[in-house]
Amino acid sequence: MTVPKLASLKTIAEFRARLDQLTLQLDVDDPLISGPAAPLGQSTQAHGRQIGNRFAILPMEGWDANPDGSPTDLVRRRWKRFGQSGAKLIWGGEAVAVRPDGRANPNQLVLTASTESSLAELRQLLTQEHTSHHGNATDLLIGLQLTHSGRFARPNDKKRLEPRTAYRHPILDARFGITDDQVVFSDLELSVLVEDFVRAAVRAQKAGFDFVDIKHCHGYLGHELLTAIDRPGRYGGSLTKRMQFVREIIQGIRRDAPGLEVGVRLSLFDQLPYEKGADGLGTPMRWTGLYPYAFGADPNHPAKIDLREPIEFLRELGQLGVRLICLTAGSPYYNPHIQRPAMQPPSDGYLPPEDPLVGVVRHIHAAAEVKRQLPELLLVGSGYSYLQEWLPHVAQAAVRMGHVDFIGLGRLVLSYPEFPVDVLAGKPMQRRKICRTFSDCTTAPRNGLVSGCFPLDDFYKTHPDAAVLKALRASS
Repeated sequence: MTVPKLASLKTIAEFRARLDQLTLQLDVDDPLISGPAAPLGQSTQAHGRQIGNRFAILPMEGWDANPDGSPTDLVRRRWKRFGQSGAKLIWGGEAVAVRPDGRANPNQLVLTASTESSLAELRQLLTQEHTSHHGNATDLLIGLQLTHSGRFARPNDKKRLEPRTAYRHPILDARFGITDDQVVFSDLELSVLVEDFVRAAVRAQKAGFDFVDIKHCHGYLGHELLTAIDRPGRYGGSLTKRMQFVREIIQGIRRDAPGLEVGVRLSLFDQLPYEKGADGLGTPMRWTGLYPYAFGADPNHPAKIDLREPIEFLRELGQLGVRLICLTAGSPYYNPHIQRPAMQPPSDGYLPPEDPLVGVVRHIHAAAEVKRQLPELLLVGSGYSYLQEWLPHVAQAAVRMGHVDFIGLGRLVLSYPEFPVDVLAGKPMQRRKICRTFSDCTTAPRNGLVSGCFPLDDFYKTHPDAAVLKALRASS
């Protein structure tokens, strides 16, 4: 499969021609509009609060906090750059564990009584930086993503899984070395974890955050519970029971943190786990018969999207007063090309089995279908970074046509934090800063290094871990 680099497409006509070659239907605006009439610059309301434009910073997973879960200077630098971006919706900045055993790595942020003040300082730094660069933070909405990493928890050693799961998974257990029921959460343990989420939400409110995100994506615990169809007891079986975990958390937050808003980041659809084939390309793992363990997929044909349960899930969240929804897909652990379209895989990944543009369009179309069916929700879309120079043209069309409310930016802002403000001002893009999806921001932490953009951010180019990463790339 020959995939042209997007940077080689020099005109909007060439980009559209590539979409036509792939028979992809994607709205692409030209020209871009800047100034007061810019679709991406329009404000909107959420729970009585003004949000000043249509750019959102997505929550990423940090690998550079202190062992106690408090921020380091590297974390503070990243959050200050989020403030510089000009985006008016900060969806968490990065994932924060609600207790130490829920960390995806030993250097992930944790929100406990001892770290609450340092998280408050982190939010304040972001706000101060935003005000310094943009003059106004009254229309800035800042949330904090709360998580338990479940099956993919590594709280004590970056290379050792200490999983806690929702159920015994017929593929993933064998793949990740789970051989007995000891790791499965009991109903009592989940009810205790509910209260840990609620306590973390109370602390987030005290730290000044406007909302919390109850993470339900990427194969982590909340997401896995949505496919716990075989789990007995209170938290498994029907979709109503599979939602009991998030329902109890939301009710607890309403009880103990009145006024704090709630959002949910959801993997809207999933597929079978993938593995590296003999040719290096990703290939779905072998499975025969029904596969009901991919939320948002057809159990008879798990490569096909079926949004009936996700729509029902989101409709019930709306009835619980949750309007802020951030949409993503799949998991970085078992099908990363679904979750994060990229030209190059991380060191432990596989070559993309499709042109990454196919994955981008899959994200955009699925989000548009949710917006069509549930227009009352405020939706943040994901999967845009691979578009590179063409991101603003696609983002403007998506917002202008009402297919999504906010354009979520993740790895792109690690290399190019000024991207939103440059687009809104009508400035030429700084091409040397545009994320080219080299996946070094994933390869580095997967190998025990800090998280950052080593190829494009001058700060990380000279970081001691840069030489280690270069050697890793050479050896692989």
